[in-house]
Amino acid sequence: MLLTDGTTKQLHCLAQVQPIRDALEVVGGKWKVLVLTSIMQGSRRFREIETSIPKLNPKVLAKELKDLEEHQLIRRTVYEDDYPVRIEYTATEYAYTLKQVMLELHAWGENHRRKVFGK
Repeated sequence: MLLTDGTTKQLHCLAQVQPIRDALEVVGGKWKVLVLTSIMQGSRRFREIETSIPKLNPKVLAKELKDLEEHQLIRRTVYEDDYPVRIEYTATEYAYTLKQVMLELHAWGENHRRKVFGK
């Protein structure tokens, strides 16, 4: 497998696969990129994120938020002075390093839908 930009340098397969595997560990799955997209577009509270993504189970959302926080892609802020206590999620600067990847996934997904489903 050769994943280089126009160069002839061939890297060992495992050396190429491991970073991809690491990336998929962080943002892989059905919901993580969607949750991150929602937060990056301004949805900050749990309920706002939940309603912005159809069919997303609250229990799954809670797990995905925890995972994204552990990987430093989002920040969870608790406002204890408010009643009731308010919790907001914001994307970190590090999360925005994924923006180009997310745009590429979006473009690929649109092309795939046209190719496979004719839409």
